[in-house]
Amino acid sequence: MNEASALPLMLVFGLASVLLVRSREVVWWQAGLIFLFGLYTALTPIVYTVTGLVQWLLQRFTA
Repeated sequence: MNEASALPLMLVFGLASVLLVRSREVVWWQAGLIFLFGLYTALTPIVYTVTGLVQWLLQRFTA
């Protein structure tokens, strides 16, 4: 995996973690688990599916 394909995944999990913590739906340690799950997912082949979905969403909502 290169940096270009990992960046969208990192942004999605990071944004989700921040929003969940700010809404008080999760506590800091649960957000840490979300972050670790994001890192784990980035190391598996599913990253290509997630990256494609993230890129499609970004193109759809930024156009």
